[in-house]
Amino acid sequence: MRVITQQTLGGPDVLTIVDAPEPRAIPTEVLVRVRAIGLNPLEARLRAGEFPLLGPPPFVLGWDISGVVEQAPGTWRFRPGDEVFGMPLFPHAANAYAEVVSAPALHLARKPASLSHVEAAALPVVGLTAWQGLVDLGGVGEGDRVLIHGGGGGVGHIAIQLAKALGAHVIATASGSKREFVEGFGADEVIDYTAVDFTEAVRDVDLVLDTIGGDTVERSIQVLRPGGHLVTAVAEEDTDLIARYEAAGLRFSGIAVDPDPVGLRGLVELVEQGRLRVHVQETFPFDRVADAHRLLDTGHLRGKLVLTL
Repeated sequence: MRVITQQTLGGPDVLTIVDAPEPRAIPTEVLVRVRAIGLNPLEARLRAGEFPLLGPPPFVLGWDISGVVEQAPGTWRFRPGDEVFGMPLFPHAANAYAEVVSAPALHLARKPASLSHVEAAALPVVGLTAWQGLVDLGGVGEGDRVLIHGGGGGVGHIAIQLAKALGAHVIATASGSKREFVEGFGADEVIDYTAVDFTEAVRDVDLVLDTIGGDTVERSIQVLRPGGHLVTAVAEEDTDLIARYEAAGLRFSGIAVDPDPVGLRGLVELVEQGRLRVHVQETFPFDRVADAHRLLDTGHLRGKLVLTL
């Protein structure tokens, strides 16, 4: 099979396609013939050496996959021929930039018929991040006011839809060029962060979901109601920020997404109800992974990028 690996840290050109033996599925795992691979900003950081999650190279990036089960030894969850998708093994290496992936069956779900493999591969990491932030940590419910930073991004556009499905009033920050895009996913209010200071435009928010980090997290303390809650997918280990929030009588939670069969099934249910869709900005064939990473490096995407096989 073909696999994308790298021998050194660096820019997109360090990504190299090589031949490798197919993995073997052990009991409770399935072997998946991959049809599409979702790309995430974290993978660009890992490639460049900004975040040593996988240790030194060589390594194979990737977690988001959608494909067809080829083997299912010792598991009752799937059979050969089933179309599945998921985010196996995160934060451990899933070696998903490959034509064949071995994954725990528990980390996968049946692909909704209404989603293509491309759309399904774009959903797990961003969908589970939004689910764990809004449902598991945030407990968002009917009538809550939710502010989502980065509403036009991968996590953001899914989080808007999920918060709306939970009954929240949704405010999203995005650049002015993304206003219609973000409104199209159901945001009740859109704040153009390039023209307006969100701390002057928003008050009495029950929950902030942050995908930006930096001073956005620090300044969000000003928009939360007493007892409000900030959930960040970026600054989860900032002890100074945690102390500041707690001193102000607010909650601060960091989220590092993990495989979650309950959340994955929840996302599937929303897709099947027609209440959740995933936007793919662009697809790239497998052998153009470097081009995909160049676009990923820009950091200004609408939804997700996907590799196809």
